[in-house]
Amino acid sequence: MGRLGGYRYRDIVTRLKQLGFQFDRQAAGSHEIWFNASGGRYTTIPNHPGDMPEGTLRAILKQAGVSPEQFIG
Repeated sequence: MGRLGGYRYRDIVTRLKQLGFQFDRQAAGSHEIWFNASGGRYTTIPNHPGDMPEGTLRAILKQAGVSPEQFIG
């Protein structure tokens, strides 16, 4: 497991809120769209139980324009 392994949906959302993201709307199925007004960026977050796969979290961060270092804090 890498640096970004072991994060759950709730942990990811909490950290993204601290970085200025807010819930925008519900997407298809269990996915949610989050928006950062200051950066004008959107990201899609799947709301699934259990740990988020590291590759999925990296894709979320890339879409959000957040580096892994910023996310880990």
